[in-house]
Amino acid sequence: QVQLVESGGGLAQAGGSLRLSCAASGSIFTINTMGWYRQAPGKQRELVAHITSSGGTNYADSVKGRFTISRGNAKNTVYLQMNSLKPADTAVYYCNLGAWRGYYPAGPYWGQGTQVTVSS
Repeated sequence: QVQLVESGGGLAQAGGSLRLSCAASGSIFTINTMGWYRQAPGKQRELVAHITSSGGTNYADSVKGRFTISRGNAKNTVYLQMNSLKPADTAVYYCNLGAWRGYYPAGPYWGQGTQVTVSS
């Protein structure tokens, strides 16, 4: 079993910053990508950012230049540094992991989510 635990959500003012963390644990696996998705009330879940095992990154257009995704030294953690926050960033943020177990894909795995609320 693979478990993902997010932390770091909370309340911020517009223009402020928050840093989200996600730690993966459980069965042996080879991580392909780790990323962050978000879902606002009444809206579809959308990709925010993801990072590959080789360090390549991808961001949603709405967060480019403001958010930075990174991997921890242990490579089982992923962070999302969110700067210049806007009220539109308000959502539940979910950690996501895609992996390989042997020659077979494993996952995707999801965390339970952490609430981010940005006030104007």
